[in-house]
Amino acid sequence: MKVKCRQKDLAFALNLVNRAVSPNTTLPVLNNILMKAEGKRLYFSATNLEVAMTYFIDVEVFNEGAITIPAKLITSYVSLLKDEEVELKLEDRLSLSIKTPLAHTKIKGIDPTEFPIIPTVEKGDEFTLTSEGLERAITQTVFAASSNVSRPVLTGVLFRIEKEDLSMVATDSYRLSERKVGLKKGVSESHDCIIPSHTIAELGKILSYFGEAIVECHVTKNQILFSVQNLKIISRLIDGSFPDYKRIIPSSSKTKLKVNVQDFILAVKKVSLFVQETNNNVKISVTNNGKLIISTDETQIGEGTAEVDVKIEGNNNKVALNAQYILDCLSHINDETIDLAIDNKLSPVTIKPEKKEARYTHIIMPLKL
Repeated sequence: MKVKCRQKDLAFALNLVNRAVSPNTTLPVLNNILMKAEGKRLYFSATNLEVAMTYFIDVEVFNEGAITIPAKLITSYVSLLKDEEVELKLEDRLSLSIKTPLAHTKIKGIDPTEFPIIPTVEKGDEFTLTSEGLERAITQTVFAASSNVSRPVLTGVLFRIEKEDLSMVATDSYRLSERKVGLKKGVSESHDCIIPSHTIAELGKILSYFGEAIVECHVTKNQILFSVQNLKIISRLIDGSFPDYKRIIPSSSKTKLKVNVQDFILAVKKVSLFVQETNNNVKISVTNNGKLIISTDETQIGEGTAEVDVKIEGNNNKVALNAQYILDCLSHINDETIDLAIDNKLSPVTIKPEKKEARYTHIIMPLKL
């Protein structure tokens, strides 16, 4: 193998596929990136056996060939080079020579035949959407997924594809986020699949590199493929049925509020300084004089109360919520104002952005008052 390329292109490719590498002591080759020169392209592949990424850049190929190189080492080294021409050459069968006008190094690799075969996704349901729409939906849902492996389906994000719409849903049973996104190309039959949340989280970070692009998605029984420009990400799906989340979302409420997002965030942050002893429990009280009062019980370090001016429809009401859950949700809303709906102290509280992101719904289960 012998190729020439730009440092900038090489560094970008390595940084992307590096996201699929996770330290593995039983299979050392999984700590490596597979680099394969073929045609006029250099392909990069990495996998942790749950998710696999492949990316290619256009290069000048003198000799085709392949090698797997330690991901962390080569990524770190290439990031230190200037943006100039880089020559990559396979020497002694398992050593990669990296040459620039000012530097030369050799990195030892592992035989590419030991690298797992990257799976191919069979023809399945196909849909497309914009990278911005998918990235935003990921940001607003994935944080609500569970990290408790005892209920695997809750450690994933539900993709519910219905004709021209995609609903993305995540829940840890204490809170739930749902974001709907319009599809560029829809499906004829509805389809549900559950994707591991860490795969979705990485996809969200990666999409920010691609600007305005179209993401093609192919879903089969066990896998999903995301394709955007030169990148392909293949992930396994989580087996099981996602909870019937629609019945959890309250259909009515006794109290509805319009609250300024930044005012609400500031008030909750002030009060949350005193709630470490009480599992982040804050009291939310609504009065007909146009005030939302956020307060805590007295703790060893003190207590706090903060008020926010709001517009109210309905009855006075009171509920206890997890302060961190409130902040997690509000930090992912771009609207100036949210609609907050409270039914009673035992029912979930619903948060919806008022205008820009009206297709987003978040609910938080109440704590004991």
